[in-house]
Amino acid sequence: MSENSTPHGSQDSFMARGGLWVVIQFVLMVALLFAAPMSDESFPNNEMTQTIAALMLTIGAWCGIRGVRDLGQQRTALPKPLPGGQLVTTGVYALVRHPLYASLIWLGFGWGLLFGSALTLGIALIQLVFLDLKARREECWLRDHFAGYPDYAARVKRFIPGVY
Repeated sequence: MSENSTPHGSQDSFMARGGLWVVIQFVLMVALLFAAPMSDESFPNNEMTQTIAALMLTIGAWCGIRGVRDLGQQRTALPKPLPGGQLVTTGVYALVRHPLYASLIWLGFGWGLLFGSALTLGIALIQLVFLDLKARREECWLRDHFAGYPDYAARVKRFIPGVY
């Protein structure tokens, strides 16, 4: 066992790198996925809600695909940055600081609208609050890891370009 690895929490352990955040996020994503088709239609599911749902799902998919592509080798499932990693501020990351989280938010609300499920929209709202908290924690690590992060954060909004 190396000097940095201990049974209960080295700097590189799953929990030390934000593993609990990932576990909770996974639970919320599964809840969203299954709640929509299993719940009764809670509100009128008309052409307008379907159009809005399709738009939200498209935006969510685009943000997610671009975020993964633009992050490239810097991508990790855990919120704490990779040792020796580089800050990505180009592509979709020039529009929002957390496109992968934004993707999940758009997809969650779009999914709830698609099925007309108030339960799913409620879970999507919980997921939004959770991802905002997770992003704030991740940003503390990013500030500690990357000298340029505070300037980047001052220029680029968290989830919605120019808004938030």
